[in-house]
Amino acid sequence: MLKESRFVKGIVYAIVGIFTYPGINIINKLKIKGMENLDGLPRKNVLFVSNHQTYFADVITFIHIFCANSWGKKNRLGLPYYLLWPFTRIRYVAAEETMKSNWLTRLFTLAGAVTVKRTWRSEGGEVRRGLDPGDTRKIARALDGNWVITFPQGTTKPFAPGRKGTAFIIKQTKPIVVPVVISGYWRAFNKKGLKFKKKGTKLSVTFKEPLKIDYEASTESILEKIMDSIEQSREYMLKSKHHLLTPIDK
Repeated sequence: MLKESRFVKGIVYAIVGIFTYPGINIINKLKIKGMENLDGLPRKNVLFVSNHQTYFADVITFIHIFCANSWGKKNRLGLPYYLLWPFTRIRYVAAEETMKSNWLTRLFTLAGAVTVKRTWRSEGGEVRRGLDPGDTRKIARALDGNWVITFPQGTTKPFAPGRKGTAFIIKQTKPIVVPVVISGYWRAFNKKGLKFKKKGTKLSVTFKEPLKIDYEASTESILEKIMDSIEQSREYMLKSKHHLLTPIDK
């Protein structure tokens, strides 16, 4: 299928990358940590779990970083010549509803979207809970030959609870799980991540070491470990509230 063509993905990466690079690395300032944790990873069955701040800017940044890493960059993007021959073994999980909204989102779908039904909402209304088996199979197939990016919270709202579907997929496919923590995107971009809210913002992406996961543990236990690793657990929420309430010494 066209959307699975690495040649097409490479073209989309180059086009989108050229237009988005200035906003990520020049107009705003990107700081990357932990790229050494990408070294030595296999080319498939690697799942990146991250907090979520915009619909597209987060994923676009990950693609820039993965492509730069494939060219030997370390904790920086440098000049974007990596777009000449990008790393295309990348898929990302996205809401089917979002990816069908307009021509631009359909273009982004060609960049490797694994479209899933948001089982807790449809056109703004809650309809059902649980995991769609078809969506699970889609993600499992994507992991079979790629790195896959997913956002366990399924929303850009900070400290929202994680979805058990991510833990279920981990139990089923037993991937290498790499936690990622991002910051600054909600301040720099609008919710879709395609327009600036504030220029000159410091953006941060931190790749942590792969998690040590007991794949036989309960989904609740695995999900708790994931949410803590991406700093979105209740403990981190309480720390954040405490930081906001604590007076700053002058």
